Amino acid sequence: MIKIVTIIGARPQIIKAAALSRAIKTKFNTKITEVIVHTGQHYDANMSQIFFEELLIPQPNYNLNVGSGSHGKQTATMITGIEEILMTEKPNAIVLYGDTNSTLAGAIAASKIHIPVVHIEAGLRSFNKTMPEEVNRIMADHISTLLFSPTQTGFTNLLNEGFKKDNPAPYSANNPKIYHCGDVMYDNSLYFSNISDIKTEIITKLNLTKNNFILATIHRNNNTDEPLRLNALFKSLNDISIENNIDVILPLHPRTAKLLQTNLSTEIYQQVSSNKRLKIIEPASFLEMIALEKNCKLVMTDSGGVQKEAFYFEKPCIILRPETEWVELVECGTAIITDADEIKIKTAYDTLTMAKDLKFPKLYGSGNAAEFICEEIINNLQH
Repeated sequence: MIKIVTIIGARPQIIKAAALSRAIKTKFNTKITEVIVHTGQHYDANMSQIFFEELLIPQPNYNLNVGSGSHGKQTATMITGIEEILMTEKPNAIVLYGDTNSTLAGAIAASKIHIPVVHIEAGLRSFNKTMPEEVNRIMADHISTLLFSPTQTGFTNLLNEGFKKDNPAPYSANNPKIYHCGDVMYDNSLYFSNISDIKTEIITKLNLTKNNFILATIHRNNNTDEPLRLNALFKSLNDISIENNIDVILPLHPRTAKLLQTNLSTEIYQQVSSNKRLKIIEPASFLEMIALEKNCKLVMTDSGGVQKEAFYFEKPCIILRPETEWVELVECGTAIITDADEIKIKTAYDTLTMAKDLKFPKLYGSGNAAEFICEEIINNLQH
């Protein structure tokens, strides 16, 4: 029996972990034991606890409850807690997702005591090291033993950084194995799509018409914390909704909610507050987000995960960032990068809504990435 310690801390990681936990429970429960550690990086109940309940993820065996703080303080606290757990549990491997401070902390803690690191979503690059996430994902990749990239682009990035695609076993941090395996989030979207139709009422509750509203999300620090950028984004949302007579649904991240009145100009704050077409709502659950993504006309987001989910449900996407690690979305023409530029955002909206021939090829696998990852862990991380 292989024991893995799974590290989660932010909302997207909790959702991604559901795919692996589900695969272990249904296919590999006699071969893999999973110990779940929640760092508490997202501590708001709407951003965390509801996902365990809704997605039937096993409750964490440990919760470090680190809460918010500076990058250094938060990461250091997590490293200390994770190391103690690893020393107690003595797993065959630690499993990490994505690019958060929880990911970095888990990678550092495990590598220092020579526990193999399994990194899911390896190889993703924005090529912008001012993004904390970019530093986290690079650091995690380069001390990992098994690296699972969801895309061919990510796999190619690893090759360009010196990883070899044909290293012989046994694998280690000095002799890692890299894979192009498909995306666990695509596994989840397929699995939970029908469930969302049955278990959510958000479309009815908000009185929305299919394919006749925009779904928007804004949460990245450089968008929420910089007044010029936040004003440009909210002015764009406000103007597009009025000029096109279309609802904009904005499930608001708690951090963004706190900053709106502070960082928006008085004029734009008043415009947004009085616009009945711009509906600011509480953070949506994962199943509610699927319902919104499936039924909207277009997505506008600075979230990497929501960019992909838009693609899964064949919705065009405006990326409110200067770059994306999911470059294949832009390359196939279904997404446009605009950053926080009002003119580019409005032009992208016109371009994508008028396009008649958008194509959504199967870029993210066939929906069985989690099972493949489990099999490779079993095959390559035995004692």
